[in-house]
Amino acid sequence: MARIPYDSLSAADQQRYRGLRTMKAVALGALLFMAIVFVIAFILEKDLSGWGYVRAAAEGGMVGALADWFAVTALFRHPLGIPIPHTAIIPKRKDEIGRTLGEFVETNFLEGGVVRQKLESTNIAQTAGAWLQDPAHAKTVAAEASTMASGILTALSDDEVQDLISDLAHEHLLSPSWGPSLGTWLSRVVDADAHRGAVDLGVDSIARWLDANREAFDGLVSRRLPSWVPSVAMRLVDDTVYHEATKFVAAVQRDPEHPARKALDQYLERLADNLQHDPETIGRLEGAKSAVFDSPRVRALAADAWNTAKAGLLRSLADEESPLRRRVTAALGDLGDRLATDTALQERVDKRIADAAVFLVDRYRHDIASIITDTVERWDADETSQKIELQVGRDLQYIRLNGTVVGTLAGLVIFTVAHLLLP
Repeated sequence: MARIPYDSLSAADQQRYRGLRTMKAVALGALLFMAIVFVIAFILEKDLSGWGYVRAAAEGGMVGALADWFAVTALFRHPLGIPIPHTAIIPKRKDEIGRTLGEFVETNFLEGGVVRQKLESTNIAQTAGAWLQDPAHAKTVAAEASTMASGILTALSDDEVQDLISDLAHEHLLSPSWGPSLGTWLSRVVDADAHRGAVDLGVDSIARWLDANREAFDGLVSRRLPSWVPSVAMRLVDDTVYHEATKFVAAVQRDPEHPARKALDQYLERLADNLQHDPETIGRLEGAKSAVFDSPRVRALAADAWNTAKAGLLRSLADEESPLRRRVTAALGDLGDRLATDTALQERVDKRIADAAVFLVDRYRHDIASIITDTVERWDADETSQKIELQVGRDLQYIRLNGTVVGTLAGLVIFTVAHLLLP
């Protein structure tokens, strides 16, 4: 049977291996010592009868040592390489041991009551809150979360994300008809006079533009007059048009009930109604929407939106002093304070964690336990035997030592009783 190379063992397994070899040497030394004592006693008992007791004790010690050596060795391999029945138990029954171990874990550990009792006695929320109260811990969690988020963002396919954004935009934004929704919204705005501020802003903007752009009216009307009209009359016409425009806008600014405002209100009411019920108006809006948001343009907008958002997030996640990282760290600290001090919150969090854990265990207990079974089945039989021997073999060597001692005492007692009862 091929042995696992010593250099391939972990540091802990190398230490176990050295301990196992030491205990094997001790157990073998005890057997050899009994054998030497037996030979000496066997020779001397012919002249000195008292050595018979020593011989019997040594003989019993050898028998006990050999029997326990056989028993311990038979667990892991064939003794002396001889394929004796019911030896090399672990290599032969590796898969059955794995299934039994999986069933044991599933039955005794992955049980809802056991999990709930353990979680309820742990005070998870309070412990986590006390840990998060330390700013260094909160900063560490924020850093780890940022690293994880950065990894996810980097791993995402840009093309697939852009396609997803584009598809979502088409499905939820562009495919539905905008007319009825916009018409309903506009109707509510007009009914609530919520558009007054926008109208005032528009009128004020026009007034400021007129005040700053007097020259824009030069020749606006006069250039369309016959050439024989005197230039003075032309300038008078332009000035009149400009002043009338400024007076009109000023009147609209001053009078909340100005006819122009009323006319605008009526127009918006008609537009809101047409957007909801007039097929022609709805069709024109949908045509304009399709022209503005055609597929290539939506794709480009999705690409720009994703690339901008991704670049910004990656920069913020990588910078310890970014507002995002600081807010996350502060939020974690606040969460820690609440979890550590709010008893009601602790109870709610602990109960939900316990409920979630019990649900998962009850639903997936067999799948979880099958990890043990499947893993053991994939192991090589000889390597499995050697790995188990490394874990428990050192303790099993004490069985050999105990067998030597018990055999010695048993041999001495039997010999003594035999001589007392059978003189």
